[in-house]
Amino acid sequence: MFGYATNETPELMPAAIMYAHQLGRELTRIRKSGKVKWLRPDAKTQVSVQYIDDQPVRITHIVISTQHSPEAKHKTIQEFCLEEVIRKVVPRQMLDKTTRYLINPTGRFVVGGPQGDTGLTGRKIIVDSYGGMGRHGGGAFSGKDPSKVDRSAAYMGRYVAKNIVASGLATSAEIQFAYAIGYPEPVSVCVNTFGTGKVPDELIEKAVCAVFSFKPADIIKQLNLLRPIYSKTTNYGHFGKVDDLDSITWERTDKAGALKRAVK
Repeated sequence: MFGYATNETPELMPAAIMYAHQLGRELTRIRKSGKVKWLRPDAKTQVSVQYIDDQPVRITHIVISTQHSPEAKHKTIQEFCLEEVIRKVVPRQMLDKTTRYLINPTGRFVVGGPQGDTGLTGRKIIVDSYGGMGRHGGGAFSGKDPSKVDRSAAYMGRYVAKNIVASGLATSAEIQFAYAIGYPEPVSVCVNTFGTGKVPDELIEKAVCAVFSFKPADIIKQLNLLRPIYSKTTNYGHFGKVDDLDSITWERTDKAGALKRAVK
């Protein structure tokens, strides 16, 4: 399992996936408000970001494909998505004259949902996590209870990585840990700060192991996972949600101070 965090956004998430989720949230908010009658539920968003010296500097492409009623005109959809969604969500300094906007690039998008696109692959695990910026262990989250480390340990990884970045020990952090079935302790724990650490990764790793327990039962207890909280993870990813820390406990940064003190 992997956890990841970076200081690119206030949520300590990669910029591209956060902007994509925010665009999707705004589309949903407007649709549910009833102000735009032709909007329909199925929609996909994608943001491509250019990096210089490992920092996001500009957005090169934004893709929005949104389902619509049959009578909606393509020009109307384009103007709406650009003016009422993109320009009101994406930071202005990230856009420039060369940014390309691809809005419903295939044309009409009237048939959506399972009727238009379905299969047996399940949830998109990269969209559910870090948009491809952080590595992924391969196990899906949704549909599993917290006793499955595919889910609970991935949440723990995010919790640890976010606290590393929040503590100021690094500006980007990834933690990887692995388990053997029937053995409670992880057989591997590895911290990588990609050269952004203020102290060696080995010291951060030792501090992490001193502050956190990675036994599955302890993860469940530390993050209080035996509660009906998982409906909040059904859209816009499992990470980066900071508006309900009572439920999304893995987004808390309450161990940042303890990590700093543990680094020796």
